Amino acid sequence: MRDAFSRLVSTVPHRRSLRAAALAALLLAPVMLALAAPPENADPALSQWFRSLRQPGTGISCCSMADCRTTDYRVVGEGYEALIDGTWRPVPPERVLDHTDNPTGRAVVCYLPSKGVLCFVRPSET
Repeated sequence: MRDAFSRLVSTVPHRRSLRAAALAALLLAPVMLALAAPPENADPALSQWFRSLRQPGTGISCCSMADCRTTDYRVVGEGYEALIDGTWRPVPPERVLDHTDNPTGRAVVCYLPSKGVLCFVRPSET
């Protein structure tokens, strides 16, 4: 009986930590959902296309509609820069998806602040 009581007492701090973590997750959930939301006026018909994008060399998903945006771009030297959050950012050449049809009509960049440019798709040539 004493062992059961000791185990119960020793788990109380862990329960408090678990409760604190659960509370933090609940409080942060709306913020995370807002950050992962698709852009305003996103075309839901394109969400499957966005999900189909794969990082060159790894095959890992570039993003979802929440991480990718249509954007302005420019050619700089032999590479590209994409306009992300009002700042021109260089696109690493290994992140450019060549031979990918782009139904958006504009350049698309998949970007996470913590990882940088994940993928870049030029607009389809006409």
